[in-house]
Amino acid sequence: MPHHHHKDSLQHSHSHTPNTTFRLMATMILNFIITIAEIIGGVVSGSLSLISDALHNFSDGISVIISYIAIKLKYKKHSYRHTFGLKRAEILAAVINSSVLIVISIYLFWEAYERLMDPQPIKGGLMMIVAAIGLIANVIGVLLLERDSHESINIKSAYLHLFSDAVSSLGVLIGGFAIYKFNIYWIDPVLTVLIGLYIIKESIEIMGQAIHVLMEGAPSDISIKDITAKVEKITGVVDIHHIHIWNVGENDIHFQAHINVDDIKVSETKPFVNEIEHLLLKKFKINHVTIQFENECCKNVGPIHEGE
Repeated sequence: MPHHHHKDSLQHSHSHTPNTTFRLMATMILNFIITIAEIIGGVVSGSLSLISDALHNFSDGISVIISYIAIKLKYKKHSYRHTFGLKRAEILAAVINSSVLIVISIYLFWEAYERLMDPQPIKGGLMMIVAAIGLIANVIGVLLLERDSHESINIKSAYLHLFSDAVSSLGVLIGGFAIYKFNIYWIDPVLTVLIGLYIIKESIEIMGQAIHVLMEGAPSDISIKDITAKVEKITGVVDIHHIHIWNVGENDIHFQAHINVDDIKVSETKPFVNEIEHLLLKKFKINHVTIQFENECCKNVGPIHEGE
């Protein structure tokens, strides 16, 4: 006797607003403007770190476009072909954005190595001016997306692009000052490497979270042992087994289990359903519950059936 229920309240409390779309669009335009300015500035001044910053900014603009498309796909209606809808588009976007950042960083490591082996004269003054423009624009972008980044791994990946660029621009600005004042040309490729290492670390973290969702992993903050203990305390419940928990999308946690109950009629399972749904939503933020009630079935299986 399976019972399905979907609590939408939690999911919609985190939905993206039209303001999110506006902030994403404003950020994208800013990034493409900075990209053009920094490529011109980098070529004229001879600064590799400025060109690396421009490449990061270009990838920022692309990442924002990917994030925007993912949000639109997330809210497409469920269909016979996609019974869960396209909620995982956002998770996929986070993987794409993080991957792009890692590839760009590795490419810039090679460029920095070549520049260290063969230092080039750089116009520090121009480098500082362009980096300062980039810094201001990136800080604006970071502030625009900061709030939404707490609610969505997709927006967080775009936010990370911008935040890393703000740090990058600051580094380039400091590097430009060192070159302008003291002719320390080696600081340019060294900054490129340091910025790249930071970006790779952050990107791997986001990618790990996103891949965990795509692999249908249980949310890291939910304990199956804790759920088992709480459900089995309910009067009339003998045991809970065959538990499956996974994220379809962010803030959309699905739960499926078999529950052995005392010898009762189907019509008498409603109070169990209500109590279990309330418990799972309140304590674990699980908003989609499917329960199959049984009587004296699957004895001694345990919460997770390892054979499946």
